[in-house]
Amino acid sequence: MTIQDTVVEILAEKALLKPCDVKLDFSISDLGLDSLGIVEIIFALEEQFNIEIDINFNNVNSSDFDISTVQEIIKSIEKILKNKNGWL
Repeated sequence: MTIQDTVVEILAEKALLKPCDVKLDFSISDLGLDSLGIVEIIFALEEQFNIEIDINFNNVNSSDFDISTVQEIIKSIEKILKNKNGWL
């Protein structure tokens, strides 16, 4: 399973959607998720990929981890994994 597939699956599960209904250009609000949903997604992503996501929940727009769309979440995960594994 690819990073994209895994992220989409996690987002779909938290949003109570089918993975095929999650589009890459969807925002968190398009998924119907609130702030608690965002926290749950971050924890699920950290656990799934064995990473730490540095995000300020008081001001998510100032974070290096971009949650503006599903695609940006995937890119942020890929960036963390590349840095973690030394693929700079």
